[in-house]
Amino acid sequence: MALNSYPKTKEEILKYIKENDVYFVELWFTDILGYLKSFTINSRELEKAFEEGLGFDGSSVRGYTRIEESDMIAFPEPSTFSLLPWRSKDKKVARMFATIVEPSGKPFEGDPRYVLKKVLQRAREMGFTYYVGPELEFFYLKLNNSHPEVLDWGGYFDLIPRDEAIDLRNQTVLMLEEMGIDVEFTHHEVAPSQHEIDFRYKDALTMADTVMTARLVIKEVAYMNGVYATFMPKPLFGQNGSGMHVHMSLFKDGKNAFFDANDKYHLSQTAKCFIAGLIRHAKEITLVTNQWVNSYKRLVPGYEAPVYISWAMRNRSDLIRVPMYKPGKEEATRIEYRAPDPACNPYLAFAVMLAAGLEGIEKKYSLPDPVEENVYHMTEEERRARGIESLPGSLIEAIEITENSELVKKALGEHVFTNLIANKKIEWDNYRRQITGYELETYLPVL
Repeated sequence: MALNSYPKTKEEILKYIKENDVYFVELWFTDILGYLKSFTINSRELEKAFEEGLGFDGSSVRGYTRIEESDMIAFPEPSTFSLLPWRSKDKKVARMFATIVEPSGKPFEGDPRYVLKKVLQRAREMGFTYYVGPELEFFYLKLNNSHPEVLDWGGYFDLIPRDEAIDLRNQTVLMLEEMGIDVEFTHHEVAPSQHEIDFRYKDALTMADTVMTARLVIKEVAYMNGVYATFMPKPLFGQNGSGMHVHMSLFKDGKNAFFDANDKYHLSQTAKCFIAGLIRHAKEITLVTNQWVNSYKRLVPGYEAPVYISWAMRNRSDLIRVPMYKPGKEEATRIEYRAPDPACNPYLAFAVMLAAGLEGIEKKYSLPDPVEENVYHMTEEERRARGIESLPGSLIEAIEITENSELVKKALGEHVFTNLIANKKIEWDNYRRQITGYELETYLPVL
């Protein structure tokens, strides 16, 4: 199967499944936390599903509906059709992402794909198309229930003799490409047993689907090889955590709206306002880009993760980095937002990042000067003098900031916003009641 060669219309798909012995079709969607959900139909039911949708009980899906409003309908999205390479080759299995609607036919406000679609529509009304290219970091760990055990002690870009992870990554890339997904490259990351897969930039909705697909494929390949892949932001104490740096740009009339040949940074006013929007609203959107208790174990000084809210052209200690301009590569002008981690809900994360940037464009926010010095080496007084603030330091701090954010509430919609805040408060309460190994080791012998 050549890359990107799957059928994209209802008629083509129905013909394809008959000619290629496709027996099952999985419909995929996500809950508000970004957990992938699915149900499977016999391919004979697909034509009916295209026309009428498939009903399911939404009351058991996190953040969907109350039990008295449980009925939901899923419509397959033809443009997302692909085979699942790890399933049977005889009775093949295909998948499509689903659009979730209410019985009345109204789009369901709690569907994360719909949340992103709404913000993308706002961008389109301003003349923009939003492209993203994420760097997905993760760990391979040996299957050990008592504690995480790494496969290797390699570092950044290391080529390790007899490195079993190279084969895992290669198998993953082959599967993703069989599903029509463009992978730019893969490599070993900084921490032991940490790896990265980078995707060729696409429109944000396609890329959010890609992130969901890739997380499953990475885990499937790991399981097939007797190891475990995790997107937990900080699984190992004293080592770098996993991020999902997101490269993004806006295009208008087929041209990169972030590029300006006459600017000293090669950044247009649109790009500067977009960055300024991200900087001003960074604290508010962090609950969405970094939604777990564990996310804030990564966002600490000393491990390459961003902590301070600043931007720069080359400095990798900043929250926002603008990769160096290369002559003749105007279309590659982009910004890199370094806070998100790979365990976020990509639909919601892309939605709030775009919303923050668009707010900056609409309200013509002014961009502060870049910070090319290493922010971590500054004293607190120096940072304060430069007006450099910090991202939230814990889940509860992020919750309290986001709870008062009109921007996030507008971007997510009332339904998702309310359910997300409520769910995160429960997570924090569950966490703060735990007695950790650190407390027992530190306090029990002396108190």
